[in-house]
Amino acid sequence: AHQNKMDFFCKLGYGKQDICKVLKNLGQEALEDDVLKELIRMGSKPQALENQAQPSQLKLVARGSYGTTPGLKCLGEDGSDSSDSLRPIVIDGSNVAMSHGNKEVFSCWGIQLAVDWFRERGHTYIKVFVPLWRKEPPRQDSPIADQHILAELEKQSVLVYTPSRKVKGKRVVCYDDRYIVKVAYEKDGVIVSNDHYRDLQNENPEWKWFIEQRLLMYSFVSNRFMPPDDPLGRHGPTLNNFLSKKPVLPEKKWQPCPYGKKCTYGNKCKFYHPERQHQAQLSVADELRAKTKVPLALGKEEERCQCSP
Repeated sequence: AHQNKMDFFCKLGYGKQDICKVLKNLGQEALEDDVLKELIRMGSKPQALENQAQPSQLKLVARGSYGTTPGLKCLGEDGSDSSDSLRPIVIDGSNVAMSHGNKEVFSCWGIQLAVDWFRERGHTYIKVFVPLWRKEPPRQDSPIADQHILAELEKQSVLVYTPSRKVKGKRVVCYDDRYIVKVAYEKDGVIVSNDHYRDLQNENPEWKWFIEQRLLMYSFVSNRFMPPDDPLGRHGPTLNNFLSKKPVLPEKKWQPCPYGKKCTYGNKCKFYHPERQHQAQLSVADELRAKTKVPLALGKEEERCQCSP
């Protein structure tokens, strides 16, 4: 049981030293949920792929950014490598699989499609959470398709099973949604799900803000995983900016002013004026004041010169 817990939290990215310390404090029989709470309370940060990480990327400001795999590169719009600036991805495996299976079958292929989509973009930290009982042979009331995919993703350290056990013939399942939100919040990443986690939003105000701002919804169109281009609505960030730690602001493409030099709007004009490019944007009134002040000032200086002996 001790080794299973060690393996589980190592897969989440926590260091063995921190895990041992928490297990020593709470006891070997402590529930996984309690161990995770204590790890977060201690301020322990997941250190997955530590051998690939660079020291500068282990600061609190850049949490969640790790060394990139040479084969997984993502070129940004400007042609630069953006794999180190992409947010960690935490996928709600049950939600994605049931969505791909039309809410009738737990389709593991749907999980694979989602993982592949983020891999192709260059994301190096991708975790999928699925309840442990999905490892069991499928029952008639809970059909599952392509179950071998779960084993393959687990070998790649992408898939993590949330704990469950049987007590007196009844299955006791840990709440996998709490793992998903906790890990995504801790990693400062993105949650991939069509669930709104309303119960968890009410539990913690910080989680509420995080879920509202970092939940990426999606659709499956002919076996194609498709997140929206505007994840937070038409006035929110683009999908590229939503998935990036450093959003790229688009350059303003100004439309030339139809009045040209005859325009009388001054700095209130919303159109582009090439002739005003290197000038301070003054209003017409300010421009007139500036012009009239100069000759008045010169005239006063001349008067003083004539009056002086």
